[in-house]
Amino acid sequence: MDKLLLLGAEAIAQGAIDGGMSGVYAYPGTPSTEITEYVQNNKTAIERNLHRQWSANEKTAMEAALGMSYAGKRAMVCMKHVGLNVAADAFINSAITGVNGGLIVTVADDPSMHSSQNEQDSRFLGKFAMIPILEPSNQQEAYDMAYEGFELSEKFKIPVMIRITTRLSHSRSGIQRQQLKEENKLTYPEDPIQFVLLPANARKRYKGLLSIQSSLEQESELSVYNSYFSARNKSLGIISCGIAHNYLLENYPNRNCPYPILQISQYPLPFSKVEKIVNECEQVIVLEDGYPFVEEQLRGFLEVNSKIKGRLDGTIPRDGELNPDIVARALGIEARLPEGQVKTRMKIPAIVKNRPPELCAGCSHRDIYNALNETMKEFGKQKVFSDIGCYTLGALPPWNSIHSCVDMGASITMAKGAADAGVRPSVAVIGDSTFTHSGMTALLDAVVENTPITLIISDNGTTGMTGGQASHATGRLEEICIGLGVKPEHVRVLTPLPKYHDEMVKVLREEVLYEGVSVIIPRRECIVQLVAKNKKEQRASSKDGKVKVEEVVR
Repeated sequence: MDKLLLLGAEAIAQGAIDGGMSGVYAYPGTPSTEITEYVQNNKTAIERNLHRQWSANEKTAMEAALGMSYAGKRAMVCMKHVGLNVAADAFINSAITGVNGGLIVTVADDPSMHSSQNEQDSRFLGKFAMIPILEPSNQQEAYDMAYEGFELSEKFKIPVMIRITTRLSHSRSGIQRQQLKEENKLTYPEDPIQFVLLPANARKRYKGLLSIQSSLEQESELSVYNSYFSARNKSLGIISCGIAHNYLLENYPNRNCPYPILQISQYPLPFSKVEKIVNECEQVIVLEDGYPFVEEQLRGFLEVNSKIKGRLDGTIPRDGELNPDIVARALGIEARLPEGQVKTRMKIPAIVKNRPPELCAGCSHRDIYNALNETMKEFGKQKVFSDIGCYTLGALPPWNSIHSCVDMGASITMAKGAADAGVRPSVAVIGDSTFTHSGMTALLDAVVENTPITLIISDNGTTGMTGGQASHATGRLEEICIGLGVKPEHVRVLTPLPKYHDEMVKVLREEVLYEGVSVIIPRRECIVQLVAKNKKEQRASSKDGKVKVEEVVR
């Protein structure tokens, strides 16, 4: 089969396609977005007409994937780590219902919070659900695990989690493809009430889930992804999990580590292998990119706390992503370098400074924040709540316009709670895609109580922060808000441009003074998407080497 050069995220997508997947379900979220985008543009996926459209949020994606599995087909659902929180209800229960067709839940964690609110470790939720977890150490394993994950899921009739982190998702390497599999045929569950979690049946199915745990542990013991590498120097043993194994080997270019290594990429933990390295070695250091997931389990079941080193005792920093330098310091490699020898990894010069993100030049969010700031001068500070999207950058100078960003949809409900507490006015700022992700139910709460809040849905016609994916809100916002019960006269649409600044301030002031629910929709296309669209149109209209340039007035 072909050899391909792929991102880790793309390798998972290709593996799932080659493994007989019939559909992918997802909401865009860095660092998981590229999985679905790859499927959307893949020739085989297009020819097979695999499902590959975005879902409204991670919960609906999880439930739709479970529905495809119910019908006997193989499905994958993809999200970032905080998206798993949104999908948690369906995710946890899917382990109890079990599956019919193979179901893979791919979660991309973000240690160091490069583009996230936290750096939670999804392995804990996978363990909580009591399902197998696969954690690739490189792109080839990412491909192979997606390819084989459906078989593992169907063998035990439960979902399987693939957990990756940012560096693996966004780094590129060669992968060797395997034979393309046919899709499953349409079949229904043998047990007609398998997916009916009424208490009597749920208790029965939960006992079934508990009964296979020893088999899942045995599967991990025999897994090719869990390997023990012996060595003579038993003063230290190293447990390397997922991508941390690569970071370890980067410190030994000849791959000749002097200590025993237990590489773990499939869970539940292979306890006999863990016991072997702990019993053989004087000390054991655990390398894992994320929380001390394995380290905590070792301290719990082996009662050898003094031997275990890692994030909990400070050998590895408690927060942030792992990297080869941190591993080198933990192993004392830097201290053992011959005098005068310099590490080959380049240090970042002091003159190089980080460039903080900012709203794009010409972005519509800039104009609405300028108008909002002028409006709020009359009413005081810290009364504007916001959400997750490009517009969150309004918290930074020079705008300093917003004062919260907690989770998807929280802007509206926090504004409601503040209004309930007596804050006047109480303003929420949310994006169009985030609104349809999880803002609609929050708005309904406000409508039911006629809470005096002003909701600004800054509509740029796309899911801008993750690269311009289609938004479920496009062309629907007014109807949705009115359908939820907002009075039509208090659903106001604006054009956020400098020349309309005074009009925007006038409308904003009118609505923040209204003692009820009002919605303001500043609408202008994302400037990045507009430029890209214009370039595409220019290329399409090019004839005989001459390009027809259409002027865009802004």
